[in-house]
Amino acid sequence: MKLVTFGEGQVGVLGGEEVAVLDVPTMREYFERGGAAETGERVPLADTRLRAPIVPKKLIHTAGNFREHEEESKQVGWSHEIAPWIVFLQNVDAIIGPDEAVVYPEHLTDELDYELELAVVIKKAGKWFSPEEAPDYIGGYVIFNDITARDIQRREMRSGVFSFCKAIETFCPLGPWIVTPDEIPDPHDLAMELRVNGEPRQTSHSGRMSVTIPEILSHYSALGYSAGDVVSTGTVSGVAGFSPDAASLYLKPGDVMEAEIERIGVLRNPVISWEEAHGEPAPARVQW
Repeated sequence: MKLVTFGEGQVGVLGGEEVAVLDVPTMREYFERGGAAETGERVPLADTRLRAPIVPKKLIHTAGNFREHEEESKQVGWSHEIAPWIVFLQNVDAIIGPDEAVVYPEHLTDELDYELELAVVIKKAGKWFSPEEAPDYIGGYVIFNDITARDIQRREMRSGVFSFCKAIETFCPLGPWIVTPDEIPDPHDLAMELRVNGEPRQTSHSGRMSVTIPEILSHYSALGYSAGDVVSTGTVSGVAGFSPDAASLYLKPGDVMEAEIERIGVLRNPVISWEEAHGEPAPARVQW
């Protein structure tokens, strides 16, 4: 089942070229209630617009689970080790949906990067559970593109922590829908690819995680999950910033990203300039 948020915030189930509307006001409440009935209304997909499928209370951002990402960082002498079990909370106000634009903040960064990730939607509240219990908490899977300002990240990491570089407005594309576990029998057997203007940049497989999704969910259950929370599982190799030719690969206005994960779909987002988004030139350059 593909769960969508569409139009002005309605929730539904995508079936072919139409959406069956559900009797619930938000996707988060869908998970809080443990589901919802159909209203009987059908909306042609072509006549509506998909939104970010969910805005969670918490987007728990984990990293270091794909060790290939750490290995590629050594190509460029990245400033800090990408250790296992990195975690921080994402700014949920930065979430955007399919086909919505990532706004390039030229006054903040010159090094805008992409990070393809598989994310898990938590089905019900819980904490302190084991990996064996974790599948009972999985409500679905969604694509996450973790947009990152690498120059800001390097500066932040001097203190050993980072957040701002990934939490700027529009830096959190999520979608295009939530696919329920019955359609993904093995989340560790999914091809993953991110393309920029049709060119493959990240090509990998969810089976390359050094830990399993149940282990990830269990490990961070100490934070306490709410129904509808989202947990990312980290990016794969191929990011621009860890390439010897990074300057030529960083995102720029006019680029179009397509983040694809097998059995889920494609999350497409263009990149636009600050002026195109706001109708005025970007503010004066910020000095970090």
